[in-house]
Parts: sequence; C-alpha cells; structure tokens
Amino acid sequence: MDYQTKIESIKIKNYRVLQDVVLHDLPRMVVVIGTNGTGKSTLFDVFSFLQDALNQDVATAVARRGGFRELVSRGCTGPIEFTIKFRESGGRLASYMLQIAIDDGKIVVNREVLSYRIGQHGWAWRFVDFKKGVGKAIVNEAEYGKPGMSEEWEHHELSNPSTLAIKGLGQFRDFPVVSELRSLIEGWYISDFHVSNTRTSIENWHAEHLSPIGDNLAQVAKYLYESYPGRFQQVLDAICRCVPGVSNVEAKPTEDGRLILRFQDGSFQDPFIARHVSDGTLKLFAYLVLLYDPKPHPLLAVEEPENYLYYKFLHELAEEFRAYAMRGGQVFISTHSPEFLNGVDLKEVFALVKRNGFAEVERPYKSETLRNMFESGDFLLGPLFRQGLLVGAGIQ
Repeated sequence: MDYQTKIESIKIKNYRVLQDVVLHDLPRMVVVIGTNGTGKSTLFDVFSFLQDALNQDVATAVARRGGFRELVSRGCTGPIEFTIKFRESGGRLASYMLQIAIDDGKIVVNREVLSYRIGQHGWAWRFVDFKKGVGKAIVNEAEYGKPGMSEEWEHHELSNPSTLAIKGLGQFRDFPVVSELRSLIEGWYISDFHVSNTRTSIENWHAEHLSPIGDNLAQVAKYLYESYPGRFQQVLDAICRCVPGVSNVEAKPTEDGRLILRFQDGSFQDPFIARHVSDGTLKLFAYLVLLYDPKPHPLLAVEEPENYLYYKFLHELAEEFRAYAMRGGQVFISTHSPEFLNGVDLKEVFALVKRNGFAEVERPYKSETLRNMFESGDFLLGPLFRQGLLVGAGIQ
C-alpha cells in the first residue's frame, strides 16, 4: 500500500474520559499536550484498541482493558464509537466508523461502516455496512461511480459478531480500500518501549523493524548496518552528535549465537556492552534506529519520548520525528517537555483539557495572539508552555 495514506481526523465517543472528542485537520506530525488525567494516554490507547480489535476481535480488546463498564465513559451506557477519516492512496477521502456495544450480555460490533465522500457536495457512499455481524459490501467498489457501472452487492454473515468486517473483507482484491484500511491499522506502531528490554542479549535472528517494546534493537541495528549502511551512518552520526564520547555502535554476535550491542567511547580502548550504557543513551539510539527505518510505519505513536533523555537532545529529536513523518509515517506524540516543544510548530500542537469530568480539544494555533507571537520568531513554544499559555486557554 502507499504509506503516504494519512489520517485526516479522529472522532471518539464514550471512550473513558474521551466522551465526545474530535481531532480534525491533522498534520503529518501531531503533538498532544495537557496536564495529567486529561486523556492523552487514553487517546493513544484508541490506536492500540483498534489494532487489538482487528488482530483479535472487539471482545478481546475490551476484555484486555477491564471490560465494557471500565471503558465506557462515566454516566454513559454506550455505544463506544470511533470514526477515522483518511485519505486513501487514490486521493479520495474515506471514513471508517466503528460502534461497540453490549447485546444480550456480549460485546458486539454494533455498527461498522466504510464510506467515501463523493462529489462536490460531499455526500457519503457506503460500500461496507455491517450490524452485529451481518451486512453487505460492494464488490466492484474500485469501479463504482464510473459511467455505465452499477452496484454489485454481496451479503455476508460473520461467524462472530465481535469480529470486524474489514478483517475478512480486507483479504480480498475485490475490496481494495478495505484492504488498504486493514493494512493501515495493522502497520501502526504504538510504542511500549522499555529500556531494560534492550540490555539483554537475545538470539541472533533476523529482524528488520524495531518491536514496540524494543527487545530486538541489536538485531535491527545489525540489519541496518548490513543492508542500509547509509541509514546506519545517519543513526551513528546523530548519536555521536548528541552523546559526548560515543564514537561507534555495533551489534556483536557472541559465541553462543546471541547478539549484544556494544558502544565505543573514544576515551577507552574497549567498548561497553549495552547493560553498562545509560538509559538515556540506549533510548536515544533506539529512537534513531526506529526513525531511520527504510520503510516507515504508516502511523507512529509515542508517549513522552523525553523520559530518560537529556533536555538538550529533545529539540533535535523533535526534528527527527518530523523528518520521519515527512518520509511517509504520520506521527503522534504526547509530551510534557518544554524543550521538546521548542522543536515543534504551533500548527502541530493539540491540547487536551478537562472540563466537567471529560476531555476537550483545543488548538493553540486558533489563537491569533499565540499565532502572532510564534510567527514573529521571537517566541519558542517551550516558554509559552511553561507560562500556561498553550493549555486551557479556552481556544477551540
């Protein structure tokens, strides 16, 4: 699929603190700010939930999060609803809506609709429409709308009303946009990185992409070094710029067939293995390996990348995330760091605030005052964030 596919907007209803939230006009890099408890982690969990629902089923995704009553917004009975609008590779705006509810004590897909916006007036054409495991899809959706073409519907009944229709239909060539949506969600990278996972040596198997928990960092570094030496040199150049003393990094096989990372400090003859390297150095190296992946994920979601990192690295790290997004992988980041925000554009910032128990979205860019301050070049976002001017200012 074309990884330039981009999410244009996300609408969330009745999902924990996100009782009725819309993020629209999303840029290629989205930076989410807000105080604790405003829903930043919940927003990122929406991506994980949809991926779990596709890879398994909705009931499993709900159970992993403590059950429907724990997920549905306080005082609400549901359904939980997500709507994602994305620009598919053909340039058309597509919309995917998913509703989740309880029916006779069981978690079901209450409604699932995939549609296009067609024509100058933007009317929606539904070509996948399912309710509780039963529905229909247009077989010739790639040809529909052309002169002389008529709808060719197929009716389907899923064996499990908790299974997403796009999971099955996305396997067939007759449904190219369904397949593209399925590939989009399957390709999302939701980081659950833990530095401790990178410190142990593991078997020397082949790995091309960093895992969400980062336990195959040595394997991916070795793959980059051998298959994309130019990319690996860019990673090495960046880590050497940011971490004083580091002159080289290598993935070294051991006698028992395992692989370890070794960091060379120019001041010492012998390299240090990963277990003796600082958390910040390992985390920064892992981010760089991820961001110089030759095949970017269609969506990269990272919470608080500033943790463990020296504040002077963060401006450059923000620029590396943006460069990744421009290569084709849309990026969502949450942060509490003024230093990271110094590398962010005002248009990229979305603020979550909590009012009456639920989250609301503010766009600081909508404030003419903030926009003028930022565009004058005299202000960085970090100081504005410290002064409380970017969050909770009542800007819609």
